[in-house]
Amino acid sequence: MPELGNEWPTLIDLQSRLDEYGSVAPIMEMLARQNPIITDAVYQQCNNGTKHRTVIRTGIPEPTYRRFNRGVPATKTTTIPIEETTAMLEDYSNVDKEMVDISGNAAAFRASESRGKVQGFNNKVSRDIFYGSTAVTPEGFMGMTPRYSDPAAQSASQVVNAGGTGSDNTSIWFITWGDASTHLLHPANMPVGLQHRDLGEVTAEDDEGGYFQAYRDWFRWHIGMSVKDWEGNVRIGGIDVSALTKDAATGADLIDLMTEGSSRLNTGLVNEGKTIIYANRTVMSYLRRQARNAKNVQLSYEQVLGWDGKERRELYFDGFPVHQTDALLTTEAALPAGFTAF
Repeated sequence: MPELGNEWPTLIDLQSRLDEYGSVAPIMEMLARQNPIITDAVYQQCNNGTKHRTVIRTGIPEPTYRRFNRGVPATKTTTIPIEETTAMLEDYSNVDKEMVDISGNAAAFRASESRGKVQGFNNKVSRDIFYGSTAVTPEGFMGMTPRYSDPAAQSASQVVNAGGTGSDNTSIWFITWGDASTHLLHPANMPVGLQHRDLGEVTAEDDEGGYFQAYRDWFRWHIGMSVKDWEGNVRIGGIDVSALTKDAATGADLIDLMTEGSSRLNTGLVNEGKTIIYANRTVMSYLRRQARNAKNVQLSYEQVLGWDGKERRELYFDGFPVHQTDALLTTEAALPAGFTAF
């Protein structure tokens, strides 16, 4: 039986070692249930404080045939140095002490209030993994879409254009998580993932300047992203959501597009990591229906062991797990003209 995330350090692995403020399980359960990309991702510690310096190989030289008594020139690979940044997300929660005390179960009441905060962090981090841009938000981190949106960049070979126009498009992503491919970052000497601290009873202030006693919680998440090997990922962009049909007679043929996406993956001779496919719930619905109508054999279900050790049925395409994420929007712009429609 396949086991998810059993080779590279995921958030669960690292946070279980570094947990500073209490039980990991409740928060991780909420994150995993609400958006699997948070627990799929591999984490790596920054090598320069809050920044991470890495080198992307852009060219591989070929050797020269040698004759007796003749030398050969030395060659070297061509590389580009990259410096990735991390971002710091924080939030506080104040809950009226009187409400907590009369609830009869203070711990459960405060946990239910904190769940909304956890959801907010989850939504923000998941969305920025795909769409984060330091050009738009300098204090944030660079996500996937800005790295795979330029037809003049080397990563353009990893973009499949489904041909959608307008502003009601979405993408399917193949992401290879691993130390040598794509990973999330956390600053050196800092806890990994979403951190929580119970600050106890405080005197809080309302919107009109009045005071009341409250229980306060503090939340923090240091997060960044690095793509060390751009050939380990594929973006299928320009999927016109409004044109999707259950038999692919018109609109995007999802199976065909994903087959092309799978063929463009290049993770080398060694296993760089674990490749996972991501799509939103609209695409997932049409994907299943198109596969059923086409009697497709590339989609299958397997029993897998999740991060919590529980068995679950997992959808696979071409040997890769397919995970649903609502972080992928249905309001993406069409791909630039430089990307030829597939």
